[in-house]
Amino acid sequence: MAETLTLRSARFRAEREADWRLLESLVTQAERRGLHRMDFAAARDLAASYRRATTSLAIAREISLDRALLDYLEALTARAYLCVYAPQERLGGLVRRFFTASAPQALRRSWAFILVGFLCMALGGLTGFLLYLENPSWYFVFLPPELAGGRSPDATTSYLRSVIYSNDPDTTGLGAFATFLFSHNTRIAIFVFGLGVFVCLPAIALTFYNGLGLGAMLALHVDRGLGWDMGGWLSIHGVTELSAICIACGGGIQMGAAILFPGDLTRREALQRAGRDAVKLALVAAVMLVVAAILEGFFRQTVQDMTTRYAIGWGIGLLWLAWAMLAGRGRA
Repeated sequence: MAETLTLRSARFRAEREADWRLLESLVTQAERRGLHRMDFAAARDLAASYRRATTSLAIAREISLDRALLDYLEALTARAYLCVYAPQERLGGLVRRFFTASAPQALRRSWAFILVGFLCMALGGLTGFLLYLENPSWYFVFLPPELAGGRSPDATTSYLRSVIYSNDPDTTGLGAFATFLFSHNTRIAIFVFGLGVFVCLPAIALTFYNGLGLGAMLALHVDRGLGWDMGGWLSIHGVTELSAICIACGGGIQMGAAILFPGDLTRREALQRAGRDAVKLALVAAVMLVVAAILEGFFRQTVQDMTTRYAIGWGIGLLWLAWAMLAGRGRA
């Protein structure tokens, strides 16, 4: 019986082995170079050989050929299936599709949540601004000394001006302060996104708190007649950096809202569905923070003209807005 099975397997293999070898070579070529780089004839032969190999596998199973042959055919057809039917998009294509379609589409679908993030930041800024003007002692409630970078109600107006216009960050400690500020805002962005799943409140509170410090800082400079100057100093990187925090907040709120209001879905299903766009918002925020760091490192102190500072900061902000509103329209 065993000898008969062995002979049958050998005959079956001899009749079809050439085709299997061809399929194996084509699969190896597709795995190394990608199906999109194969010529038409090779791609056609790959598909045809795959169909014949699956037929051989079905017959081999039906007539109970030896285990080694079945294992070989199963492995070969599995590899061929991935080459023929699996997505062939490379990393570069995924990144390109993310920025040209999926990310801006996710931003537009999530506009209401992002708007809540901006409102939280704006309300916090207004509150911090008004509280400082009422009583400057609120300043260090909202801004710890390391975040203030030496700019406090006790500082002279000339010192505040020198910090804004100095083109040598090392003379004022501004380089270390800029690094701390960026790392602080990066942590805030991570927290507002990650904690949003807890019924939205932590994300809202953290974004509001970040706005309090911003408003107090602006109020200090407005009180000294340096509001326009401080606005330009912040604009170069702040438009992008603060927008990133608000977008991350919107992603966190979106996940929290899915848990609070799942609708007809289970909370798990609602969270999974909301997470598809929320994660894209988090990735967009991460990219914006990197861009903000580049702007902060190369332009904030080297560009001294206030009008140019505003033009760079808000011009880049408008580019972000145009990308979010216009990119990926009409694409599935």
